[in-house]
Amino acid sequence: MTQQTPIRRAPGHKPRLLDTALSLAANGIPPLPLRAGKAPFGNCHQCANNACGGRPNMKSAGPCRCPRVCHAWAAATTDPDVLASPAWVAAWRQAVCVAYHPGAAGLTVVDLDDTAAVDWARATLPATRTVSTTRGEHWIYRGTMASHNAVRLGVDIKSTMSYARYLGPGTGTLAALPEAVRALAVKEPLTVRPVPRALSLPARSGGGECPHRTPVFLERGIAMAEQRITAARSAIHTTVYGAFLAVLSTHGRCGCLTDAHIGRLFTAAQAKGESPRHCTDAWTNALTTLGL
Repeated sequence: MTQQTPIRRAPGHKPRLLDTALSLAANGIPPLPLRAGKAPFGNCHQCANNACGGRPNMKSAGPCRCPRVCHAWAAATTDPDVLASPAWVAAWRQAVCVAYHPGAAGLTVVDLDDTAAVDWARATLPATRTVSTTRGEHWIYRGTMASHNAVRLGVDIKSTMSYARYLGPGTGTLAALPEAVRALAVKEPLTVRPVPRALSLPARSGGGECPHRTPVFLERGIAMAEQRITAARSAIHTTVYGAFLAVLSTHGRCGCLTDAHIGRLFTAAQAKGESPRHCTDAWTNALTTLGL
């Protein structure tokens, strides 16, 4: 990944982050702004819940050509007129950092979240362009693949249909995407058949009694999930995800799960080596699978 000299603007003419984005776009790297929390901006009311059908470059291509920064990674563009349009400039003024869509630039980012992950990459993967992050490094390869989170402890893959923070041009020479990285994608959570959605209420935390089971049933379910995680000897990511999914499939809609219950599950997972971030990812993925 290369970077031209940043575009110079008169003071106050345009946000500094927009200048970075325009520089990336000039090099064929489609950027987008990230809001507080380093997350994409939410969809506008016309795009909420994908009512617009989605953007053409999404997995399920749709007709949406919203001028705003909607649909996360799918909004990333190299069109300078879009990046500097009034709707986007308003987003840049609220943004905290710049992200980009690696897949659209023909790149794959191996996101190494901590020192142990970086040590593993140095011992396992071919050298390439690297960028320092707050806790680890981004290793950037030439070539694309499907994006996957938690392919191993502290390692995510960001390429197609994903975004990565832009933290500078990095150092080193881009290498071709190796088979060793592609092979990591095989280690993803097992496919789970969706649970019938007889109820449509969102998941809640509240501490009330489960309306369709006794409190003893809930306690037994939590204990079984803890035991399943604790007893796992391999495939920890998959086991944690499956345990979370089992609890949510039964109690995710009834409002009887409390922060204490969730904390017990996270504690069991972290005792097996899962990071807080990966616990959160597994919980979110389980919620998404069940449509909660």
